[in-house]
Amino acid sequence: MPRADVLVASNRGPVSFRLGDDGGLTLSRGGGGLVSGVSTAARDGLSVWVCAALSDADRLAAAAAPGGRLDLAGHDTGGAAVRMLPIDESTFRSAYNAVANSTIWYVNHTLFDTPRTPVFDARWARYWQAYVDYNRAFAAALAEEAADGAKVLVQDYHLMLVPRMVRELRPDLRIGHFTHTPWAEPSYFSLLPDDIAAAILTGMLGADSVGFLSPRWAEAFVRCCVRLLGADAGGGNVHLGNRSTSVRVHPLGVDAEELRERVSRPDVGLRRDALRQRIGDRRVIVRVDRTELSKNIVRGLAAYRELLRTHPEHRGNVMHVVFAYPSRHDLPDYRAYTAEVQRLAREIDDEFAGNGWSPLLLEVNDDYARSLAALQLAEVLVVNPLRDGMNLVAKEGPVLSENGVALVLSREAGAADEFGADALTVNPFDVSGTARAMHEALLMDPAERRRRSERLARAATALPPTAWFAAQLAALD
Repeated sequence: MPRADVLVASNRGPVSFRLGDDGGLTLSRGGGGLVSGVSTAARDGLSVWVCAALSDADRLAAAAAPGGRLDLAGHDTGGAAVRMLPIDESTFRSAYNAVANSTIWYVNHTLFDTPRTPVFDARWARYWQAYVDYNRAFAAALAEEAADGAKVLVQDYHLMLVPRMVRELRPDLRIGHFTHTPWAEPSYFSLLPDDIAAAILTGMLGADSVGFLSPRWAEAFVRCCVRLLGADAGGGNVHLGNRSTSVRVHPLGVDAEELRERVSRPDVGLRRDALRQRIGDRRVIVRVDRTELSKNIVRGLAAYRELLRTHPEHRGNVMHVVFAYPSRHDLPDYRAYTAEVQRLAREIDDEFAGNGWSPLLLEVNDDYARSLAALQLAEVLVVNPLRDGMNLVAKEGPVLSENGVALVLSREAGAADEFGADALTVNPFDVSGTARAMHEALLMDPAERRRRSERLARAATALPPTAWFAAQLAALD
């Protein structure tokens, strides 16, 4: 089996499997910018995508794959061969839920309720060992699959130890790591035990290049390396021991052509018509999010309630369309947060609904076509995360809006770096400030709204997924 010149590693791969009623396996293509962007790697040479088996069906497919490579003939994976790792379910669950999603994610999004969490005890030490084992499985597969001098691009917080592990196994390789989340300042990152913080930072510094979505996150990473490791930094590099790692910023954008092709399909048109019939001639405020704690949906709903309380002229004339799709429901905090979103939505409806008007449309079942349809209709788009690496919804909205959209955007989203004065920027903790921004957005002159939206769309498409991925490859030259 030929070895690869370009390799990608990520927790979630470009395909997934499910068991059919007949016991057979059926395959579907994954979504997201990474799947689109990896086509660049395929054009640059043979590419292999190493990912984890995330379900029982995935594990069955991976276990049956000769040499570990899946047979994907006839399926669009961006041209990449896929090696899906059948990691032990207990190891995966501990690494993914307890460490990646409940610790590293929380640290970099500054989400801990610090009087109570985190708690690093003997049980958590076992979870950390599972994270080490999980990363080691990826490193071994990459080392086995890579040709001499190959480029290896490791993605995100699930695999922060992989660069150094691969470096130790294959010093001939050129290795990059890209982080899709924000990065915490040293004072918050040091909530982690000293040895764990050092392991994560030195793991990433095993790469030749590390990338981030925003200059803020890159600068915070460098400060962590300097303060917690005693590293030197300068000229866009971090120096530790006898190695230097370049620190780059690649602000992922959206593919306008792909988005517009997708919204031209009949399923989006049907959902747009259904939404318009339900909304009528009312103004439309939209938000589309996963129910992650960092997305700040509850404060966004509280801001909408305050808008209706302080500006009664909007009652009956506005509808807030909220699509809050389930996320990580195997974690209790996330289930509780979804319930809180639903409770507050009911309270708003109970307080204001009447005379044939409901102030809010909340849906919690995932429907991508419906989300695209809502973005087409939006006059105001609310994106108010507590912290976000980038936030692609903020970029998709201006590209898809039919009549221009006013963007109410948290200053803590990475996208705020690129959008400048064309967005209505808010402090995500300031409910009253967010309500005032919604009011300003509704009062904005339509011509001004369209001009802003056009500029936002140009910024949003400046580095589409294929160019973003190519930039990561180029950083290794």
